[in-house]
Amino acid sequence: MFSRQINQKIAVSVVYVAALFMTIMDATIVNVALPTLGNEFQVETAAVNGVVIFYLVALAATIPVSGWLGDKLGGRRVLLGAILLFVIASALCGMSQSLGQLEAFRVLQGIAGGLMTPVGLAMLWRTFPPAERARASAILVFPTALAPAVGPVLGGFFVTFVSWRWVFFVNVPIGLAAFLFGLVYLAVQQHSDPGEFDFAGFILAGAGLGLTMYGISQGPFAGWSQPGIMASCLIGVTLLVALVVIELRRTAPLLKLRLLEERLFGLSNAVMLLGGIAFIGTLYIVSLFYQDGLGLTAAQAGLSILPEALGVMAGSQIVAKMLYPVFGPRRILFGALLLNAVMMMALTTVGPATSLWWPRAFLFILGAGMSGVFIPVQTAAFAATSHRDMGGATTLLSTQQQLAGALGVAIMTTVFVAAGPVVMPGGEANLTPYRVAFATAAVFALLGAVVALLIRDADAAATITRWRERPQEPKKAGEPVVSE
Repeated sequence: MFSRQINQKIAVSVVYVAALFMTIMDATIVNVALPTLGNEFQVETAAVNGVVIFYLVALAATIPVSGWLGDKLGGRRVLLGAILLFVIASALCGMSQSLGQLEAFRVLQGIAGGLMTPVGLAMLWRTFPPAERARASAILVFPTALAPAVGPVLGGFFVTFVSWRWVFFVNVPIGLAAFLFGLVYLAVQQHSDPGEFDFAGFILAGAGLGLTMYGISQGPFAGWSQPGIMASCLIGVTLLVALVVIELRRTAPLLKLRLLEERLFGLSNAVMLLGGIAFIGTLYIVSLFYQDGLGLTAAQAGLSILPEALGVMAGSQIVAKMLYPVFGPRRILFGALLLNAVMMMALTTVGPATSLWWPRAFLFILGAGMSGVFIPVQTAAFAATSHRDMGGATTLLSTQQQLAGALGVAIMTTVFVAAGPVVMPGGEANLTPYRVAFATAAVFALLGAVVALLIRDADAAATITRWRERPQEPKKAGEPVVSE
């Protein structure tokens, strides 16, 4: 019989990292299988895009209810239940006999994924005190960096040498191992009663985020002027506006939007949104640039993008262990986003005659720079968040991250298409659209750097060594309190 005497910091980290890895990888591993799925179900490749879109829409639509469920039922129960549901849905995807079945099971996967990420993150931050969250954030960087890079490689291997069904079956052993480990070692955490279920907020958030995500995900490819895309975006945004108005008036809202009024949490979310748009948009465009612009194969492109993941992992250790404890979030965020903007502009100088080692170096530095965004935001954002509000706070951050990813691809693709044809009349690749997209990403990174300057390190004092170790002198009677 296994002993349940294990440090909960280790137990929660192991289960959450496995869940996060599966969720992120599943958003990318399917992409390389789309042509094969089209052949399997005898439809055009464009017709199987729903396999990707429905997963992302279900993921975004489910996230808002995750915080309430975690507080109501307990994080351990919801996290393990979501992992088990994800495993079952993955197995069903792999056994699908029609495109309709596959799309339906992908929705089930998305629902499970939407519950796993914010609930697991809330459990993690409730387990780690503020003083230790920088190092905990460095742990989260590994699945965040590795999963997008590993997904396409694994997907290509399974499609080429095994079967497209293993693109989904691969989640089963990972998920089962995480579920069984958590079942044995995860302790029940304290949770508070979140109040009555906010049904209006649930409908508005789910429908609003789902329609908005669908619209901005499909708009760049189907065309923004398409009636379906325009209607999806318009109705989605209208529902989200209504959501904000209603939730701010409720005493127990599903989405605790008032948490954004807290200066550090609100600014951290804004920085992550702008930095995420720039970063994810760049990674999407650079994959097209390598293959269509420079003529590399998919395998060569994947290997040339891999330095980005290595940069994130290497940089995270430096930021978490050496920089953040001394400097705090403000200067690191500003410097990292400024560095990212420079690297994005550096990508505009790459051409057919440029050695591939240059863009690989740029991407490695870009990844290292992005670790200077991930870790300070995840560490500082929740510095003033109470245990009671942790579920609501992680729900908001997870929602924002999903929107950042969708907006990054949508904005860069729209700019890319508007910048001109990708092929010149003589058949030569036109690199101008790629360069305009990289420059646009750099602008968003710079905007993020400007917002980062508004952050006050004193607000995140509990997470910074130099603040925690500062001797506290007793205040004299009548002495005013000075806020730094």
